[in-house]
Amino acid sequence: MPSNNTLVRFATVALACLFNVTAGAGEGPVVSRGSLVLQGSTTFNTMVVESFGKAVEDETGLKLVIIPNRSSLGLLALLANNASLAMLSTALETEVDLLRQSNPGLPFERLRAFEIARTRAAFVVHPSNPIKNLPLESVGKILTGEIRNWKDLGGPDLPVRVVAVRPGGGVIATVESRLLGKGHITAPDAIRVQVGTQIVTVVGQEPGGFGITHLGVVKASHAAELTTDVAIEQTLSLVSLDTPSAEAAAVIEAMRRKFMVPQ
Repeated sequence: MPSNNTLVRFATVALACLFNVTAGAGEGPVVSRGSLVLQGSTTFNTMVVESFGKAVEDETGLKLVIIPNRSSLGLLALLANNASLAMLSTALETEVDLLRQSNPGLPFERLRAFEIARTRAAFVVHPSNPIKNLPLESVGKILTGEIRNWKDLGGPDLPVRVVAVRPGGGVIATVESRLLGKGHITAPDAIRVQVGTQIVTVVGQEPGGFGITHLGVVKASHAAELTTDVAIEQTLSLVSLDTPSAEAAAVIEAMRRKFMVPQ
């Protein structure tokens, strides 16, 4: 029979998938006493929670219920009172600008971001691709479809297939903001996946693939990374709705100490 904690996790996931987001909607995360729901960025989960979550639980005495999906979904869950904190892997302003387009009535001004750590975006290619370094300018042209074939970059005669998560992910939001300003990926025949962990798998099967992910995925998978002349830095944050509760503040402070972020 599943444990109580397992049942809590299943119930929370089901609730997060089914809620209808409206301003003020929701009655709070359905969790046991002494638990906090963290929902959002898979990058944050990989880089922070998987490494330090247990230590944070031990230090705070709180149970962390983790629902990794995308930064945007974490913010929507937080605004619907279906998460205690949102996990974010891009600047809060960047994600809010994107969400305002589809949810203009939500109280985004109530969101408060607390930086926990930093990492960088990473690009991966098929192992057989000889192109392993490009200037960011060329990456931007790949994303807009101005460059569509690897031969234009000195590589094989293969169409470039951009592989990325669906809109709303922190990595994509960071890369688009840095390279395209307010624009978005317009490369033809781009492959969109549900979660970032699928990117390396898809690129490994697509000889012309160009995947957009983060450093943690590259290190964990030993994928063929394509480096750039300038790194694209990502900020990993926890976001609260208004002033964090005492429990949420304890988790924020504990995670910050693990990365020694100045208070």
